Amino acid sequence: MTTAPPGVLDLETLSFERGAHLLVQQALRGLRPGDELGVTGGDPALVVHLETWCRQNGHGVRPALDTDFGIRAWVVRGRADLDRWAGAQRAGGPHPGGIVSDPAPDWGLAARGALIEQGGPTPPFDITHRDLVWAEIAPSLYAHAASAQWNPDTEVDWKADFTLAPEVEQAVVQVMTYLIENEQAALVIPARLLGRIHPHFREVLQLLAVQAADEARHMEVFTRRALLRGGEMGTSSASGRESLATLLTEAEFSLASFLLSVLGEGSFLNLLEFLDKHAPDPVTRQVTRLARRDEARHVAFGVAHLQHQSQIDPALRGRLRSAVERRYDALVDTSGLNQDVFDSLVIMAAGQWTPEAIARGYDKVMKLQSEMDDGRQRRLVHLGFPADEAADLSSLHTRNFM
Repeated sequence: MTTAPPGVLDLETLSFERGAHLLVQQALRGLRPGDELGVTGGDPALVVHLETWCRQNGHGVRPALDTDFGIRAWVVRGRADLDRWAGAQRAGGPHPGGIVSDPAPDWGLAARGALIEQGGPTPPFDITHRDLVWAEIAPSLYAHAASAQWNPDTEVDWKADFTLAPEVEQAVVQVMTYLIENEQAALVIPARLLGRIHPHFREVLQLLAVQAADEARHMEVFTRRALLRGGEMGTSSASGRESLATLLTEAEFSLASFLLSVLGEGSFLNLLEFLDKHAPDPVTRQVTRLARRDEARHVAFGVAHLQHQSQIDPALRGRLRSAVERRYDALVDTSGLNQDVFDSLVIMAAGQWTPEAIARGYDKVMKLQSEMDDGRQRRLVHLGFPADEAADLSSLHTRNFM
């Protein structure tokens, strides 16, 4: 191979059909508008393809002369590709420190930190300000969530040897049915929010995506436990579904996060701990313990986000209170927790079919509800509510737990 003289690009036998434009493009990068680049090569269609490519990319082409010593055409460096990026801007920086508080809508799906060409579509993201979704803990929480994913097939001993009385197995199935119902709501809410958040806040998107994956996995393991002994699913009350449906109506990210993660899933942490402690078999214990570990992350993000926003928005606590009151008013005439679920929790906590054991199980369920209330109050105080107001708001929380 001979070396081409300065200002001349020898493509040898490489054609435009196989990437010759990359070498032409690279050679033009070092030239100013109006400078010329001689192009030669052995492809018979070189000049035709070169002219087409130059027209598409804003460069000129002039024919070579017989005295040009084998040069087949001259490319005149144009300005079009320079003008294309004249108004371009960086979409912040790729790391969390480079997040822009209010990213432009037409950045769309561009990677954070990319050089953004002007124009292009404006996707329908309506949550576009950092403070509406952000929490400083989001990047580290996502990293933890990604590393803590677990496989139901290997983490749960589905073949564990145990035998339960039919009434106890039925109680477990009923509780699993109830958990599935709630986890389905907990999956739908972050999934719906994902399509509304500007991708510039990708750590939040990633965290919500893992949260949705967590809930999908919980639905799987609770279903598998419910059907493990060949029985049918339990009951689903209208009031329970109505309670969950109210969670789907909150359009504001912070309010939805507050009702679902801080109040609802926060109460569920107590429930899952209760089920872990009183599980009558190892499989029930394993699935509830694994689920609780995931749910703790969901609650942590919800609390951290609301704490972040409350520091910059003094009116936030008023909106949170209004959200609780609206939900309470919507559910005031419902019956609350499915009686079948309440009775099943009593049976699981009792462990025996004696009056004394049932009384003991009932007391444990009442203690569970008290612990749920205490947990909600602590989280509300953490968000800046006075203790008496936190107690008042906690008492208005749905009797359906979630």
